[in-house]
Amino acid sequence: MAMAGDVKKRIERLRREIRRHDHLYYVLSAPEIDDRQYDALFAELKDLEAAHPELVTADSPTQRVSGRPLDVFSTVRHAVPMLSIDNTYSAEELRAFDERVRRQLDTPEYDYVVELKIDGLAVSLRYEHGRLVSGATRGDGEVGDDVTANIRTIKAIPLSLLDGDAVPAVLEVRGEVYMPTRSFVELNRMRTEAGESPFANPRNAAAGSLKLLDARITATRNLAFFAYATGEVSQPLARDHYRMLERLRAMGLPVNPHIQRAKNIDEVIEICLAWGPKRFELDYQTDGMVVKINRCDQRDILGATGRAPRWCIAYKFPAERAETVVESIAVQVGKSGALTPVANLAPVSLSGTTVKRASLHNFDEMRRLDVRVGDTVVIEKAGEIIPQVVEVKTERRPPGTKPFEVPKKCPVCDSEVVKDETGVCVRCPNPQCSGQLKERLRYFAGRGQMDIERLGASLIEQLVDRGLVQGFADLYRLRKEDLAALERMGEKSAQNVLDGIEDSKTRPLWRFLAALGIRHVGGQSAQVLAEHFGSLAALREASREELEAIDQIGPVMAESIYGYFREPRHRAVVDDLLAAGVQPQTEAARSRAGAFSDKTVVVTGSLENFTRQQAQQAIKDAGGKASSSVSKKTDFVVAGAEPGSKLDKARELGVTVIDERQFMEMLSGRAN
Repeated sequence: MAMAGDVKKRIERLRREIRRHDHLYYVLSAPEIDDRQYDALFAELKDLEAAHPELVTADSPTQRVSGRPLDVFSTVRHAVPMLSIDNTYSAEELRAFDERVRRQLDTPEYDYVVELKIDGLAVSLRYEHGRLVSGATRGDGEVGDDVTANIRTIKAIPLSLLDGDAVPAVLEVRGEVYMPTRSFVELNRMRTEAGESPFANPRNAAAGSLKLLDARITATRNLAFFAYATGEVSQPLARDHYRMLERLRAMGLPVNPHIQRAKNIDEVIEICLAWGPKRFELDYQTDGMVVKINRCDQRDILGATGRAPRWCIAYKFPAERAETVVESIAVQVGKSGALTPVANLAPVSLSGTTVKRASLHNFDEMRRLDVRVGDTVVIEKAGEIIPQVVEVKTERRPPGTKPFEVPKKCPVCDSEVVKDETGVCVRCPNPQCSGQLKERLRYFAGRGQMDIERLGASLIEQLVDRGLVQGFADLYRLRKEDLAALERMGEKSAQNVLDGIEDSKTRPLWRFLAALGIRHVGGQSAQVLAEHFGSLAALREASREELEAIDQIGPVMAESIYGYFREPRHRAVVDDLLAAGVQPQTEAARSRAGAFSDKTVVVTGSLENFTRQQAQQAIKDAGGKASSSVSKKTDFVVAGAEPGSKLDKARELGVTVIDERQFMEMLSGRAN
């Protein structure tokens, strides 16, 4: 019994520690330990709970992800309606709002709280006795969808609140689920690599992720959360809004750090206008500011209309847009055969970059907008990231223009196109299409996959057009004389390419899996598969049930993986690669005597040749430990552009700092 008591105490202690570190990382942005140390705590808790299932509780950090997809969302009626907010678009409209407030309160003694308007999805979280019991979307304001399983996967949302006895018995927290910009860019990269359509903006990505029926997929989307209000509360938290937010923060809930108080409407306007240009510095999207009366009793006096409170208003930032002309419309063929229309534009400056092309997403969207060659169009960057056409100035359309016809044949191989199962995407069904082959080869050789140095797009074009490469394995059969005969390819350059191809033969298993281009499988899911099965042979023989049982692998992905390795054509591709000398390395088989063997390395700032994930994986591939925080135990800090406080801390502690060139030299073994 004493031993059982010791285990229970250890489990409770681990839970407290993990919750504390989650709070430090996700709420305070002040981590005390690195990822490896956190993972060790989590693994110990998971092992103890597995050995003692009777001690598992619903609010344990290990219980964030449910194991089974839902069939459908149930609905939740909000105890307190989730109202909309009226919008304003100018300083004059903000002053008009202030005049209405002043008249109704009949006093000048009031102040405001000004918050960033996060561009995400509004949700309501219900805590009972400090434990999360449900989460729901706003829906129509009265009734929303029960998305509790997905809410629980968001690590910024505590399953148990801090502040002990001070937490009300019932507390509904209102806030915004959003997707950080870096997560959005990475998700779209993986979707594109997996042959799926990218999300148009972070808001759509967050909403789509929160409405997935499989919480295991939601868990991979890196969603975040900011609390900004309350719904039903069994006892008041504070007499004004600002102090209420401080109480929520003390309970362990993430509250946006940029909330400001304003004594009057002049200060409100000053804050709103200042955030117009500053918002681009944030790692999440915001489309405006929310202005709220601070005191709760004055809010009660002001009341609400049928749809919106009278005590708050949203100030919307003007979207940065530009006009340009569509010079031509091209059709791209992706590696999965998907045909995508792209508008080639007269160059125009937008949000600090020169835009020459804009995706039209698909032919249904192009038809809805009625984009034609010669049209003057309005473009904006979706979520300040992706250029897209949002409006056509039809009144300025040149005479004689015609709607762009959806291709009936592939523009590369002339095969009859087909619509996919969704009815939206048009695909070339010909697996021998050279357009698809070129895209597959570019992807296969890319940095996030087999990472073949010097095998760029122009060289791939020549290799395919001259018939030297008709599949992945042909790359490994190339001879120096084959390459030396190509344009701008001397003997030394040819040897460099062959060396890069040779080096790629022993890439880690996860890179090999990602490079195959299995639909729905990107780099992250490839790593999950490699770690779970440990070998290519085991994965190839896995059943649907085995695949679906893996955390982060949902039924759609499982079916895609299972089908890929049962398709004779795909099995032949893998067999051909193995016969050509490619030997994917498992974690156990890979040498740990790399440049960073047993070294702890932190990456800070933006690198030109690596995403953050790629740099961290390169460190691991070289035998090192990739950490997110600098400490006395850190051996190297890799500093890119705009490195921030981690570089300062490294210098303060005397940690060795290297730049990206030195980092790449160490990885390649060329460093002194």
